[in-house]
Amino acid sequence: MNIKSLLFSSSVFFTLAATAQDAGKTYAITGDGNGDFLWMNIRQVDVSSGKWMQDVYQRDKTAFVLTDAVSKTPVNSAYGNAPTASMVAAAAYDKQHDKLFFTPMRLGELRWLDLSAAGDSRRFYSTGAGSLNTGDLIKDEANQISRMVIGADGNGYALSNDANHLIRFTTGKKTVITDLGNLFDAETNSNISVHNKCTSWGGDIIADAYNKLYLITASHNVFVVDIDTRVATFKGMITGLPATYATNGAAVDADGKVVVSSASSFTGYYRFDINDLKATLMEGSDLKYNASDLANGNLLLQKEADAQKNITTPVPFRAVTPAINADAHVYPNPVTNNEFRVLFDGQPSGNYTISLTDLSGRAILNRSVTIGAKGQVEAVRIPSTLGKGMYMVKLTNTSGQAIFTERIVVQ
Repeated sequence: MNIKSLLFSSSVFFTLAATAQDAGKTYAITGDGNGDFLWMNIRQVDVSSGKWMQDVYQRDKTAFVLTDAVSKTPVNSAYGNAPTASMVAAAAYDKQHDKLFFTPMRLGELRWLDLSAAGDSRRFYSTGAGSLNTGDLIKDEANQISRMVIGADGNGYALSNDANHLIRFTTGKKTVITDLGNLFDAETNSNISVHNKCTSWGGDIIADAYNKLYLITASHNVFVVDIDTRVATFKGMITGLPATYATNGAAVDADGKVVVSSASSFTGYYRFDINDLKATLMEGSDLKYNASDLANGNLLLQKEADAQKNITTPVPFRAVTPAINADAHVYPNPVTNNEFRVLFDGQPSGNYTISLTDLSGRAILNRSVTIGAKGQVEAVRIPSTLGKGMYMVKLTNTSGQAIFTERIVVQ
């Protein structure tokens, strides 16, 4: 087991992609070249070929500004003022806002590069959070954030090496960081646990179009993670990779295949299908820069999700079976103007409560309504500061009985 490969593992991120996959912006965290294991540089690569395209940020060469996102003051760090000074093991690309999120090792901070910012200097921002391995845990290898991705709901997700901390962060103007808790092993996992150091630390995360996460560990194992339940189901081990090839970076290409890179090997990139996990070498891929992370805006199973949309009639998602014959609907979905409406058609007259929560169940707002007419519509305003992403709308009666629950996406 290569501890260095695990510690400096990387992560992938994939944002919402409504139609075709966008392989135009794939980023790699690398060293300076062959034999260099200081993963502090950011480079753009072509994920379809695995070839280097251009430098985005080079340590000791690229001019930059690093600002505290809250105080708007310059950031000073014990590891130096460079944004990647303590090396990067986890990163995620936010396609919607054109930001590259990452967590420097041992700093307990979430940082991001605004790729859309004009000027001669690269503009980085930073914010701290108690859930990002601070205090006594800051040097604990198990507690290091080593995997990261942007999910289909628009939120960022990061995972500690020991899988005891699944972190969610918002990507809008105000960054909110929440520790959702530890992952749980599915009953079918047998003797391969998502928490095991030798089999499951390090690596990267990718996301699919159905809001699932796929953990690809440094030891070639693949787990499917349900965000709502935090259950990790072992899918299998990638075959066809050299034994010394730690899978540290992962990204999805335009064809929906998974591309992986290694932080410890200079043998190039490999590609595999998520269904059979059989990897093949990408001939002609980069042999100079060993990449501890790959990141782009592509989602796994995006083509399959698009095909389903084309052949089926969209209906509201109902996570809870209605307790009565309710024809209530929440619209518009996605929410684009800080307001959604609930249509009551078939509900008995009486008092109800409309609740808005995040996916962890944290209450955002509660509103009491009185229904007295068929076809009644109630408008609900949401806070303008609410981060973009997926939320739950729940309707309950005076007895606390759930009438329906629906997911909405706030854009």
